[in-house]
Amino acid sequence: GVDRMAAMAARKPHGDLRKGWTTGACAAAATRAAAEALLTGHFPDPVSIRLPKGGRAIFGLTRCRLANGSATAGVVKDAGDDPDVTNGALVLATVEPSAAGAGVTFAAGEGVGTVTLPGLPLAVGEPAITDGPRAMMRAAVADVASEYGAASDLRVTISVPDGRALAARTSNPRLGIKDGISILGTTGIVIPYSCSSWIHSIHRGIDVARAAGIDHVAASTGRTSEATVQRLYGLADTALIDMGDFVGGTLKYLRRHPIPRLTLAGGFGKVSKLAAGHMDLHSERSQVDVAGLADMLASLGADAATVAAARRATGAGGVLALAREAGLPLADRVAAQARAAVLAALAGGTDVDVVVIDRSGEVAGRAGP
Repeated sequence: GVDRMAAMAARKPHGDLRKGWTTGACAAAATRAAAEALLTGHFPDPVSIRLPKGGRAIFGLTRCRLANGSATAGVVKDAGDDPDVTNGALVLATVEPSAAGAGVTFAAGEGVGTVTLPGLPLAVGEPAITDGPRAMMRAAVADVASEYGAASDLRVTISVPDGRALAARTSNPRLGIKDGISILGTTGIVIPYSCSSWIHSIHRGIDVARAAGIDHVAASTGRTSEATVQRLYGLADTALIDMGDFVGGTLKYLRRHPIPRLTLAGGFGKVSKLAAGHMDLHSERSQVDVAGLADMLASLGADAATVAAARRATGAGGVLALAREAGLPLADRVAAQARAAVLAALAGGTDVDVVVIDRSGEVAGRAGP
């Protein structure tokens, strides 16, 4: 998955960006190579696999081992120009025969996580290898089996030697995925800066919270906001949703998969964008409306000099500082408008409160029950 805080800080480069390969595609390529070696004694290098939406992908091997009735092949993940935490990781597949009629079965090796909480698409105890990669690996094994006229009853163990350390930089620990990363990807292709694994983790976080019977979740724009709101309400880690800039995507999923109470927490600038109706809070896709905040200050009774100073402010923080000096509840007003936008997006069924956090981690304003 994406190292979410790094991706948040990252600025998308200009120009054409190079696509990359998902961990699932790398696992499928390693599986294909290992399965062929198990049958023929030779590793295909480079190795070619079919992609789910058509076309093929070609990978070079960085590890080949044939011993004791099993074959292991390794592929290094190239995420292209995407700031993905798993870029450069070695993905290994070890293939060995299994019982006749068993088909292709999967196991988590070193650095690949195991599911320990209900709510994910995978059962508790299963390796954290999602359906897309499993389908790609089954297809790779089927191709080898048909090419060489062999049975496809194989046990496939996927390992990522650095996976345990990498997982600490993903949402896996919070989702109850222990001891490693997840093997992900529906198409096999990484689209740079699409943040698909981040959005995937938001959805899975909501699923896990619902399965655990949690009735109050907090969706936060960053770590400072999250830490403050967790202390404020005494929430468990599984009740915390790291939504980053993806308010719209979070609310859309919650609308279809409701939870009784939502707290939305963020810095003043981000929440002011939401108050203005923006559902994507990234700086490239929405801007703070300083003039609008100055007008809001005027409506709260600020004097002309304060309003004029607010209009000259270089950002939301400057306007908030002026409001505090004047003793005016601007952050409460922004929170109330943001709450109205959230309620409209959810269309009923969820109690909502919004908490505005300042840069020191203190509550600057709030609205809701």
